[in-house]
Amino acid sequence: MKLPVTTVIDRDLCNGCGLCVSICPVQALSMIDGKAVVTGDRSLQCDHCAAICPTGAITVYGVHKYALDLKTVTNRDEWLPYGSFDTSSLVQLMRSRRSCRTFSEQPVERTVLEDLVKIGITAPTGTNCQLWTFTLLPNQSSVEKLGEATGRFFRRINKMAEKSFLRFFSKLFMKDALGKYYREYYDSIKEGLQEWEETGKDRLFHGAPAAILIGMRPGASTPCEDALLATQNILLGAHAMGLGSCLIGFVVEAMKHDPTIKKRIGISREEHIYAVIALGYSEEKYIKPAGRKKIVPRYYEG
Repeated sequence: MKLPVTTVIDRDLCNGCGLCVSICPVQALSMIDGKAVVTGDRSLQCDHCAAICPTGAITVYGVHKYALDLKTVTNRDEWLPYGSFDTSSLVQLMRSRRSCRTFSEQPVERTVLEDLVKIGITAPTGTNCQLWTFTLLPNQSSVEKLGEATGRFFRRINKMAEKSFLRFFSKLFMKDALGKYYREYYDSIKEGLQEWEETGKDRLFHGAPAAILIGMRPGASTPCEDALLATQNILLGAHAMGLGSCLIGFVVEAMKHDPTIKKRIGISREEHIYAVIALGYSEEKYIKPAGRKKIVPRYYEG
């Protein structure tokens, strides 16, 4: 991804250390007459050069000065050196985050949702493209409308899956996609839709009062990875800020196949949604972190 070079170096402030030149991932800077100079025509606008400059001589105008300033959390602008954070605290946060399915009715403040987006965009992206999109659903009404649209999609899929001849054709021409759906999801989705109609119980968003949809605009080299890295940041940030969270995969799947759902909430057809996070204040109180299945890593030593 080729971005315009927006880097400016103040020659009077430059002390000639060369750190910016050594750190630039696309070799856009060079040392000339003992000073750093912009010589390239390609940039990632990664801001590495400005971040490493000891004299403040470098400004990258492609980044926003206040893009990461939080409103509900204390901002600390000092870089955290390698190895200086308590790893056990980090792992404890990761292990403590759970998928919440019991939310209170307390609303989530818009400033909190906006801060979570800022926490999300601290994640890396392929070639630093930063082509994320974040759609905020700030109240239960907006969450329920998305849930209803998703429900209508799965009602149609269930009606298709009920027909044996469609499952037969799916087995012949669609790698049995409809048959697998019928065997694995049909009953539970039918039950969930029926319960929603009869009692109003929300099995999709679990009564969450807010949600964030993470998407990508066209042009990213690794769109899925970029979106999911930002998603993990938001999940961990939400827990640290006192919120419960839950990934809602059924909505992602519905949006993938029914573009009218995206259109309904103002998302363009070209934009792809990779994650939907239900958010709210949790009523769940755990005694200890949950376990995981044992994993055996594979080594390759050449």
